[in-house]
Amino acid sequence: MSARSSSNAARNRLLPGGRLAGPMPWIIAIMMFLTILSAAAGLGLGSAVRSMSADLAGRASVQVVEADAEVREALATRVLQALRGAQGVRSADRVDPQQLTDQLRPWLGEDATSGDLPIPALIDVTLSPGDASASVDRLRRLLHGLSPKLRIEPHAAFLLPLAGLLSALGWLAGGVVFLMALATGAVVVLAARGAHDSHRATIDVLHLMGSTDVQIARLFQRRIGLDALMGSALGFAFAIFVILLIGLRLTATGSELISAIDLSPTGWAMLTAIPIAGVLLATLTARWTVLRALSRAL
Repeated sequence: MSARSSSNAARNRLLPGGRLAGPMPWIIAIMMFLTILSAAAGLGLGSAVRSMSADLAGRASVQVVEADAEVREALATRVLQALRGAQGVRSADRVDPQQLTDQLRPWLGEDATSGDLPIPALIDVTLSPGDASASVDRLRRLLHGLSPKLRIEPHAAFLLPLAGLLSALGWLAGGVVFLMALATGAVVVLAARGAHDSHRATIDVLHLMGSTDVQIARLFQRRIGLDALMGSALGFAFAIFVILLIGLRLTATGSELISAIDLSPTGWAMLTAIPIAGVLLATLTARWTVLRALSRAL
């Protein structure tokens, strides 16, 4: 029997053979499942923050805080005309008073529709592209000249804490992905060391038959690579199923803010690359571990 045929025969005895044999493919599947979910969460939250920032940076609200209803309506009309002709304003629209009343009813009850409670008039302003802060400052000076009872608030100021929270959660998800990659590498190192230690006799025979360390390491890396491929494919499939299910639930809420948590085509491509990177990581880690163990044994 030649050295090559003996090496091929020993290959299946070095590590457990068969599909999904042993615990390592299942461990990698679980890790890949959690990694894909964490990466999807990080990418989705990052997309939501960017979408929120782009949408809210150019929007503001003007409040007409006047107790007298007639004066309030007249002042709101003047403000609306002034805003539509102001520099840096792309559009200005009066928010329907009935819509404001409906939004306040859950907190104020029927007092919101009685007419005794003065509800400020609200004007939604869309700013032109450019420096939003400078545009808001110009509008603030303009409104102050019209009446001291006018207030302008950029939308970004209200949701700035929420954007910070989403950013922090996105970075946390990225940290989880990094830790899962380290854990996957550690599992492969332990599996490769265990297989090396339990098959020392076979390795010695292969050495006597003329096999090099690189040839022996290739046997280990091929088996561990196959296990990693099976586990990664299984974990990736379950993770994509869960992501699609969660996406349907988010869409069903009807909330623009929650629906902004979405994955772009680039995000989907990055998720697809993760299991490929996982298989490469497992294969290279197994090769490095076995080669190092063999060099120490000689």
